[in-house]
Amino acid sequence: MALLEIRNLSKVYQRDSQMITVFEGIDLDIEAGEFLVLMGPSGSGKTTLLNLVAGLDKPTAGTISVGAAEVTEMSPRQLAAWRSRHVGFIFQLYNLLPVLTAYQNVELPLLLTHLSKSERREHVMTVLEVVGLSDRADHYPRQLSGGEEQRVAIARAVVSDPTVILADEPTGDLDAKSADEVLTLMQRLNGEFNKTILLVTHDQRAAERGHAVMHLDKGVLTG
Repeated sequence: MALLEIRNLSKVYQRDSQMITVFEGIDLDIEAGEFLVLMGPSGSGKTTLLNLVAGLDKPTAGTISVGAAEVTEMSPRQLAAWRSRHVGFIFQLYNLLPVLTAYQNVELPLLLTHLSKSERREHVMTVLEVVGLSDRADHYPRQLSGGEEQRVAIARAVVSDPTVILADEPTGDLDAKSADEVLTLMQRLNGEFNKTILLVTHDQRAAERGHAVMHLDKGVLTG
């Protein structure tokens, strides 16, 4: 059984009197430890698919399972609790809080757990070391480069040891060198730490880092 199972997934939006079909009848399996890249033109539904997997949006039809959890059957409260434990989200825009240091930004997801302050510190410093920023823990986002900010965002995404990492254009706002560093880090998270990653991108260089590439276009998913 795959870690992530998507069956007969459809998403239709209503805009005024018009029905807009994003995709219809999508099936997808992602094994534990896989690094899958999803490509496709703007508006093809890549981000919508990520949001559905994360339980941030509800499908029109179909089911999504992550491990033993049936995501599409959960209530909003159940989804919030499940997401905080099992999903690490990485965005194109880093979404760091400017008034918090790198350390405090990474610690945020752990404030929802039962970990003690010293346990939280151990987790945070461990992941900051993994992303190569343990010496920048007390810096604020404005004191970091774009690449460093994205690495802080990745540390925040993995600090709670999520089941799956969902990355939406994580290199879209970075120069080539910073993008390369971020992609190397994601490969390391996958290879060394066996993290399951679903990455959405337009970037062919990013696509080359994954185990497999699929394309979403005009509502059809092809491998």
